[in-house]
Amino acid sequence: MAMILKKLYNWLDERLGLKGIYDNILDRPEPRGNWWNTLGSASLFLFILQGATGIFLSVYYTPSPDHAYDSIQYIMDGVAFGWLVRGIHHWGATLMVVIVFIHMLRVFVTASFKYPRELTWLIGVGLLLATLGMGFTGYLLPWNQRAYWATTVGTQIAGTVPLIGEFILKALRGGTDLSALTLQRFFAAHIWMLPAVLAGLIGIHLYLIIRHGESHLPTKED
Repeated sequence: MAMILKKLYNWLDERLGLKGIYDNILDRPEPRGNWWNTLGSASLFLFILQGATGIFLSVYYTPSPDHAYDSIQYIMDGVAFGWLVRGIHHWGATLMVVIVFIHMLRVFVTASFKYPRELTWLIGVGLLLATLGMGFTGYLLPWNQRAYWATTVGTQIAGTVPLIGEFILKALRGGTDLSALTLQRFFAAHIWMLPAVLAGLIGIHLYLIIRHGESHLPTKED
């Protein structure tokens, strides 16, 4: 069996360059002296975790005002380990926002946004905004009183943007008030649009990190 797996790996490696991918992404040396550089990898792990738990939840969730809350209760009480998966997804979302924010703060404090990493920084800003968008759109999905009124306030704040505020408000809500269309739009954005944006930005971000390397904390020699 081991020989078969080794031959299969060698066959795939010759065609896909698996060893090169592993060396460039997973086996790169970290800059000296700190663990702060691992926050990016932690953010990527949380994104994958959110995707895996989100797929599980979407199997049972119903994005309609009549059934959304009941489907959440069914996940919590009727699905085996559903309470655990939802808990991981809920707290993982909060942790992901915190980790991404701290990661951006570390990059700013260490001036890692300067040449030649300006694009890496801008992509990181996009990742932070998309992560916040994931949290905002996911908050409405349980369709309880807290989620309803928090989203009402959140979309109302977005509607105060000069010139285009009214357009943003109607685009988010699908009308003037929160409705079934609002829930459907938030659900679509949460499971399709924003994850696609995040995945694309993460791919570009990783490419730029591999190309330019990671920065280290400033020292007296620098």
